[in-house]
Amino acid sequence: MSFAKWIGGALGWSFGGPVGAIIGLAIGSLIDGAAEQSGFLLNEGQQQQRRSRQSTSRSRTRSRSHSRPQTKSGDFEVSLLILASVVIKADGIQDQRELDYVRQQFVSMYGKDRANHAFKLFKNINKQSIPTRKVCLQIKQMMDHSSRLQLLHFLFGIAKADGMVTDNEVSQIYMISGYLGISTRDYGSIKAMFYNSSDNAYKILEITKDSTDDEVKRAYRKMAKKYHPDKVIHLGKEHQKGAEEKFRQVQLAYEQLQKERGF
Repeated sequence: MSFAKWIGGALGWSFGGPVGAIIGLAIGSLIDGAAEQSGFLLNEGQQQQRRSRQSTSRSRTRSRSHSRPQTKSGDFEVSLLILASVVIKADGIQDQRELDYVRQQFVSMYGKDRANHAFKLFKNINKQSIPTRKVCLQIKQMMDHSSRLQLLHFLFGIAKADGMVTDNEVSQIYMISGYLGISTRDYGSIKAMFYNSSDNAYKILEITKDSTDDEVKRAYRKMAKKYHPDKVIHLGKEHQKGAEEKFRQVQLAYEQLQKERGF
């Protein structure tokens, strides 16, 4: 897949607003002087934007509950690139291990060629000053809840890639989660997947040590449903691995409590 076609397909709803501005600058620095390719990208992005608006309009006509357009793989990818840059720069040090983690995850999800294009774009995004709140509010408006939880899981993975999560990184991810409309309990559940402590299993299931066995069982069913990989199937098979990891963590937490409590 050529670079032009790849990035054209990845623009989606993000071509407008603060996300679109950031991507536009990043693309501009990559294709500076390539007028023909630039024209193709702009035209493709505008077509994507029109299709997104038409889809949204049709959805609103059908039902209020379907007013948010379904998140596509490219929308998720662009959002991921921008928010990954915010987290990596949170502690003032761009650790090579964190950069390597981003690239490795993209290779795992998209294959080497597409990952190379994505990482080139990421490096140009990383040079920009990102209006975090505005970007997150746009993502919140356009992206479904399950996809936003998947974003948060990835961001913690980046922060942990250098072996530790700094206070600045935690603060930045917590702020991002708030802007994205993710509840404190959901934030705490995903955060617990990256830490080792005596009450992690409870935090992952969003309950406390005082919970009864029946409450533990109900919590497991609820969280298994919330984090089931099918929730992000619309993002494409490339994003199933991360979703499966969240689901696995819920299962492990439940199995741990089963053993501890003997039920």
